[in-house]
Amino acid sequence: MLQFFKYVLATFVGIILFFFLSFAILVGIGSMFSSDEEVVINDKSVLKLDLNQPIQEVGVDNPFSDFGGMFSGNNDVVGLKDILEALKNAQADDKIKGIYLKTDSPEAGWATLEEIRHQLTEFKKSKKFIVTYAESYSEKGYYLASVADKIYLNPVGGIEWNGLSVEYSFFKGTFDKLDVKPLVFRVGEFKSAIEMFTRSDMSEASKKQSSELITAINGNFLKNISASRGIPVPQLQNLADSLGVENPKAALNNKFITNLGYQDELESYLKKELKVEEKKNISYVGVSKYLKGPAKVKEGDFNKRIGVLVAEGEITSGDGGDDNIGSDKFVKELKEIRENDKIKAVVIRINSPGGSALASDIMWREIQLTAKKKPVIASMSDVAASGGYYMAMGCDTIVAQPNTITGSIGIFGLVFNVTDFMNNKLGITFDGVGTSPHADWPTATREMTEFEKSMIQKSVNEGYETFTRKAAQGRRMSVEKLKSLAQGRVWSGVEAKQNGLVDVLGGVDDAVKIAAKAAKLSEGDYRVRYYPEKKKPLDEFFNKMIGDEEEKVTAKNLGELAPYVKMYKKLMNMGGMQARMPFEMVIK
Repeated sequence: MLQFFKYVLATFVGIILFFFLSFAILVGIGSMFSSDEEVVINDKSVLKLDLNQPIQEVGVDNPFSDFGGMFSGNNDVVGLKDILEALKNAQADDKIKGIYLKTDSPEAGWATLEEIRHQLTEFKKSKKFIVTYAESYSEKGYYLASVADKIYLNPVGGIEWNGLSVEYSFFKGTFDKLDVKPLVFRVGEFKSAIEMFTRSDMSEASKKQSSELITAINGNFLKNISASRGIPVPQLQNLADSLGVENPKAALNNKFITNLGYQDELESYLKKELKVEEKKNISYVGVSKYLKGPAKVKEGDFNKRIGVLVAEGEITSGDGGDDNIGSDKFVKELKEIRENDKIKAVVIRINSPGGSALASDIMWREIQLTAKKKPVIASMSDVAASGGYYMAMGCDTIVAQPNTITGSIGIFGLVFNVTDFMNNKLGITFDGVGTSPHADWPTATREMTEFEKSMIQKSVNEGYETFTRKAAQGRRMSVEKLKSLAQGRVWSGVEAKQNGLVDVLGGVDDAVKIAAKAAKLSEGDYRVRYYPEKKKPLDEFFNKMIGDEEEKVTAKNLGELAPYVKMYKKLMNMGGMQARMPFEMVIK
């Protein structure tokens, strides 16, 4: 009888969940149908730019985000494209009187921040205000906040001001304990992507390139803040070295902020600026809603388009997924763009640390074919390194931000010998037969011979020669000079511009203008279209919900081991030769 009641209860709960989900879907579908309703922007509105979230190249709308509960983890994903478009529209929109910037700790790379910061400075030319408030500012958050006219900081908050750093994880000790032997095949002194498996610390070459890279990015960071706040660069550096901005009062005394105060005090200031009565609410409008409103930057001729093809994530063969670049999918998309006569020029927007060398070469070929028919410009985002640079070097012109991470021209191969692990830890052994001495090569279940290892190294060497030869051809420089810049070394955008790996410093808008000029299109006479086209909200919602649930289940079942399983999955994607940048470089 008890078992019977258990089944009845389970069925009842299942029915309730089914009806709830069905209702939510119907509401979501209804909200999509009603999305065509005109959005009214009130007079004296303030554009609320909340950047305290992950920022992708292209955003995703979720029709269920307002429901909370089981949908709370599926909020809209803000897109850089949308942010820039909203700022341009707001600059010319009389109903938008200013911007309220929320930028405590944005989750974005330095080049993405550079794009946003540049557009904020352009917005200020309209003589409209930018204000910001935070309980505390990270260095990334303050980089954006520093352009504001009024910078409010909570009186008991703080600013992170201690310089930039990078930190890497090393797994040699883990592999030693597991009796796993990584076999590494590489070309290039600086190709340090594999050091995490073979060392317990950074090599001198890796330290050199990492130090020079963050020094270059820090120089651009300080220079721009100095220009905005009127604080000399040496003083900014000294304050970081001495931890001189240790509390809100020190931040105020050193002119990092304009006001110590709470959010209600900022809102009182805004109401005075807007001439709104204290008892009334400020008319805030978010990016997503604002872009659905009537204010639009005038678009040009529909038959004259600049296509911006976004390539974001690691590079892999096949179709790939939402968070990586599949070579088959990329080739199909680019071929359609190439054959569309209404698209007069192409911008390849790259945000990738690289990945499969084979997939990178396949995409390079498709870019070359497209460049024979119409102008193709590369626009580098946060990172366009190794395989990401492989794509860019096939373009007519390469545009990068000063703090883009690029270069890393090199190849490596990685094979794990798990014989001792399987035998000593699990008691599993291997044996077999073949029709030739190397029928099972390459293998992870026996020690490879020196001859077999030399054959893998030979393939890596050949891959490196192909990479450098094509890069030299694309950069119109000698192979010898190109190789002096290669060896797997990463560069900042500034350094890459100086050594000839990049043509122009700027953002995606600069790349679009260069593409338009190459296609002989006049300003205002063309439209910009992003590809692949934005996903339908309902499709994206279910994809994300399934992905989030899988991640939650993994984290719940594995606990502290979950990050290592994630790393294992990444290792499994490193089959074959890799054109991948050193480490996962997070500058903070």
